[in-house]
Amino acid sequence: MRYFIKFSFFGKHYHGWQIQPKAITVQEVLQQALSTLLRESIAVVGAGRTDSGVHAEEMYAHFDTKDTLPIDFVRKLNSFLPSDIAIDSIFAVTPEAHARFGAISRTYQYHISTRKDVFKRDYSMYFTLPLNVSLMNEAAHILYYYTDFQCFSKTHTDVKTFLCKVYEANWEQVGHELIFTITADRFLRNMVRAVVGTLIEVGQQRLSLTDFEDIIMSKSRSNAGASVPACGLFLTRIEYPETIFIEKITE
Repeated sequence: MRYFIKFSFFGKHYHGWQIQPKAITVQEVLQQALSTLLRESIAVVGAGRTDSGVHAEEMYAHFDTKDTLPIDFVRKLNSFLPSDIAIDSIFAVTPEAHARFGAISRTYQYHISTRKDVFKRDYSMYFTLPLNVSLMNEAAHILYYYTDFQCFSKTHTDVKTFLCKVYEANWEQVGHELIFTITADRFLRNMVRAVVGTLIEVGQQRLSLTDFEDIIMSKSRSNAGASVPACGLFLTRIEYPETIFIEKITE
């Protein structure tokens, strides 16, 4: 059987999602817990990579096992996992369902605190300089008209294409926080943090709207703004076709 796991994690203590040598990652911890519980070697495939320190309010991964999962498996799995990884639910899915390649869209949010808040230091970027949010939204909407975002991609990456379709990109002021929400069919490595860093330069009026558009057309990462800190970035939603889900195993 193939199963989808819906879960969340606090990314501060992890070097991102993907397994790597000499570093603790979310994928490694989840695989170890599943392998221990199911008493077989389990390989977990995530919906995508997240960078070191990035959080996920909603993440999916799939795995295959020869066993039928018991009704209390979520509770058992949560008891094996550390407090900063939480399983929400598990679904039986069709055999061809794929957590990474089957996703229709992904949504990220980036949080900026405009005043010092000790309770948000691990969840947002602290930034107190004045920002023109209206201009930042105008620039963000320019993303709708382009599909090649090489300028916002980490260099020397192994992707075959830099094409992405952005469905939503906007800033919202919520109290003393600025929250940027962006939805696309896929994202490049480091893309959201680079977009936010560049939009901040627009908000400081160091870049014009024309400059922002020129950066996209240049396809050069060196022309875009610096990447903002990982602590403010959350993966918040992943969408899949409803037809892949067979049964919700447990809650």
